[in-house]
Amino acid sequence: MTTVAITDLKEPGVSTICWGAVIAGAFASAALTLLLVAFGAGVGFSVISPWADQGVSMTTFHVGSGLFLIAIAMLSATVGGYLAGRLRTRWVSVHAHEVYFRDTAHGFMSWALATVISATLLGAATTSILSSTATGLIPAAGAGAAASASSATDPYVDTLLRADPATASPSGATPLGQNAPAQTANVNANDPTATRAELARIMAPSLRKGGEISPADRTYVAKVVSARTGIPQAEAEKRVNDTIVQAKQAADEARKTAAKIALWMAAAMLAGAFAAALAATEGGTLRDSRWYEPGWRMRGARN
Repeated sequence: MTTVAITDLKEPGVSTICWGAVIAGAFASAALTLLLVAFGAGVGFSVISPWADQGVSMTTFHVGSGLFLIAIAMLSATVGGYLAGRLRTRWVSVHAHEVYFRDTAHGFMSWALATVISATLLGAATTSILSSTATGLIPAAGAGAAASASSATDPYVDTLLRADPATASPSGATPLGQNAPAQTANVNANDPTATRAELARIMAPSLRKGGEISPADRTYVAKVVSARTGIPQAEAEKRVNDTIVQAKQAADEARKTAAKIALWMAAAMLAGAFAAALAATEGGTLRDSRWYEPGWRMRGARN
């Protein structure tokens, strides 16, 4: 029996990953992502409207945004992965299966680096574009109003303390505690800001998972609302209960929206990683082949 000695071919002592090609592909992918996000913001402005009979529905907008997010990830990752595979250094004396794996790794690394770049260097620009789209859905109320709406509980405190203009004094002002019962007339009567802050702190637990307001706090808030607005105690208690239910419903809707966005982002990232790896193999194949000759695929992808 004849024994055949197999000698492994030694490769040059250099890294098997071409960082220059990976970095180039990653930057191209990140820049294209920013471009497509800006384009998506423009499309978003054109398809939404505050009027009920104009623009697409919110469900259609959410689904369309998610699909567009996946399209952005796939398109930008494909370009970045292709460049990473096409611009890499050609490997000599490497088996075709190993070349295929390395090309795939180059595409994946390009996608990973582009994701990090997008999340750090381009995060502020992307956030600015997306926030501009979001604020476009709501009429501008001025810088002062935006600053005063920093707390999530402020809209519900406004609802609690809203008084009927018809019952206001001729001067247009209804001082806190003017129509208050004797037992609540001294509750922050001279400090409306402190009243709002106190009600906000009491309302905050109701926005958390399983959060509730104790019966004593409900009664206290109802007394403060009655003192501030001049409505009867029973009506104030009903307003407090309705406002708490409204706050919980809004918090639940925000939770569902955040969950959908997270799932769409995960799907987009997964699709982007796959597209980058696949595009890198195609770029590597073209890099190693005589693609400019007719019938080159029939003779073999790599020469």
